[in-house]
Amino acid sequence: MGASVLKSVLLHLLIIGGIIGSASFHMPSPTVLEVTLNTQPMPKAENAVSAVTVDQKMVERKIAELKRNEEAQKRAEDKRIRDLERRANNARKQREEEARRIKKLEQERRAKEKETAQAQAQAKKAREIEQKERAKALQAEKQKEEAEQAAKAAADKRKAEEEALKKAEEQRAREEQEAKERAEAAEEARLKALQEQMLQDQLAQEQAARNKVRQQQVVGEVEKFKALIMARIQQNFLKDVKMRGKECRLNIRLGFNGLVTQVKSLGGDTLVCEAAMRAVRMADTLPVSKDRDVFEQLKNINLTIAPQF
Repeated sequence: MGASVLKSVLLHLLIIGGIIGSASFHMPSPTVLEVTLNTQPMPKAENAVSAVTVDQKMVERKIAELKRNEEAQKRAEDKRIRDLERRANNARKQREEEARRIKKLEQERRAKEKETAQAQAQAKKAREIEQKERAKALQAEKQKEEAEQAAKAAADKRKAEEEALKKAEEQRAREEQEAKERAEAAEEARLKALQEQMLQDQLAQEQAARNKVRQQQVVGEVEKFKALIMARIQQNFLKDVKMRGKECRLNIRLGFNGLVTQVKSLGGDTLVCEAAMRAVRMADTLPVSKDRDVFEQLKNINLTIAPQF
């Protein structure tokens, strides 16, 4: 800008010099007779000096105007630089905010992994407890069978003794024994029928108790494997803050080895449903029980996925 101002000043000085030169070397020569017809007299030297003074003021005004323009451009440039610095600061703040958000997501992911590990540990502990309970149940069943066999042996022995006694009595008094035998036979039949009925009732009660225990075991197994399936899905589930307070119901069909044969949405938030189905497909296989009764309740299940924040 300083070079432009200097050029402009030199140009104006050249113009002023041209005016002065014209005034010095082209003045009209005196004539003997001068006739003026409604015209103005030629400018004299003092008019030329006045013109030079006027042009000098114009140059000064021009220089002042150029300085003002230069200062205005400098202020504009300063403003542009301040705007650039402000945008750079905003960009830096946005980058810092994004870094904090990424750090928070990483912390949440690690917390989720820790929760998953704890859930797996709890599931393992539950399996160990179940195995112990099953071993106790098998031992109790074995003891019961041994007790039944002992009771049967005692009954057989008692029956043999009764038959031996009956034969001895038959030899001593056949006719009297025949009547007695008929009465004893009738009573024995009644007692035997009563015993058989009592035994059948006892067996039915025991079977009902075993069925109840078995049903409770199956229900517990189903709930346990549902929790394992949910944990596996959560491992692959990608959460988004837009999912807060929303959920989706899924229907999942599994093969005998846990292979996902079908997954479909039963309704819910579209974003949650898409993420949940994608997590199931990524898992490929899900935990299933080798127990047929448990698997029958797992092969076609409905789950509700509700992201937790």
